[in-house]
Formats: sequence, C-alpha cells, structure tokens
Amino acid sequence: MNIFLIGFMGTGKSTISTVLGKELSTEVIEMDELIVKRQGMPISQIFETRGEEYFRELETGLLVELQQRDGVIVSCGGGTPMRECNVAEMKKSGIIVLLTARPETIFERVRYSHNRPLIEHNKTAEYIAELLEKRREKYEAAADVTIATDGKDTREICREIQDSVKEWEKQSC
Repeated sequence: MNIFLIGFMGTGKSTISTVLGKELSTEVIEMDELIVKRQGMPISQIFETRGEEYFRELETGLLVELQQRDGVIVSCGGGTPMRECNVAEMKKSGIIVLLTARPETIFERVRYSHNRPLIEHNKTAEYIAELLEKRREKYEAAADVTIATDGKDTREICREIQDSVKEWEKQSC
C-alpha cells in the first residue's frame, strides 16, 4: 500500500514525506519534483508556457504510473486532489492522508518561497485563506485520514500518520 500525502502548499507534505520515508525505510516520490525533472523546467514555467491544465494532466499520468508501485510515500502537489480522477487513482493503490494548517501558519512557511505560482503575486494570509476555503471540500472528501500540522514537530506528525495508517488498515480489512 502507498501513502499519499495531500494538502495545501505549506502544510508540510515535502518535509513530512522525507522524514516518514526515513523512519519507514521506504522510497519517497515528490510529484512536483519528478514532474519538474521530467519536463526540464520549473512548475512556474510549465504553467506559463503550457498552462495549468497541461500540468494537471502530467499529475494524473504520474498517479496512474504509481499504481504499479507498492509501499512508497507520495508527496502530492497542492492541486492534485482537485481532480476527482486523481483521487480515484490514489485510492486504487493506497491511503490518502490530508495534512492541514491554518492560513497564518502556511503564510509563515511559504512567505519567502518563489516556486508557488498560485500565490506568487498575492502572498498574504488572507489570500491563502480564500484559496484554502475553495479547496477545503475536495481535500476533505479525498482524505482517508486528516492530520493537523500546526504547532507540532515533524516526528510527532509522522507518529500520528503511522498510527492513523495502522488504524485505517485495521478498519479496511
């Protein structure tokens, strides 16, 4: 079974997936990084030159490809669960873990980042809150498990994920 980490930018998907991968001695796939590597350009340039829809198709293709894998941790891009077909692809091979954080926490985590095209020209907690609200329903509908990351250290979050995954597996049998 694969573990798919979803959530808004800045909720900790990349950091948590890296630490969780080390703790579980398993491979981590960072979807955005893999797409950037394969396309030979940053996400902002993919959005600019090919458009968001092209990027979303790349995500879907990668999720289909990941069904051939087992036991990997996948850090998904923030928009990945916005497409129902993506959620369906993830559920075929694993559990979906939603990481959440308050808009103010997200702002503090992403304020100096320049590789987030959706907020690059409007980096405020208020704008982040608006985007979060637009995505909240789809994030929650996709999630098998939800973990809040505000005020917690990485190891605590990883422990919560591991405990939640074990509980989910028991209930799924």
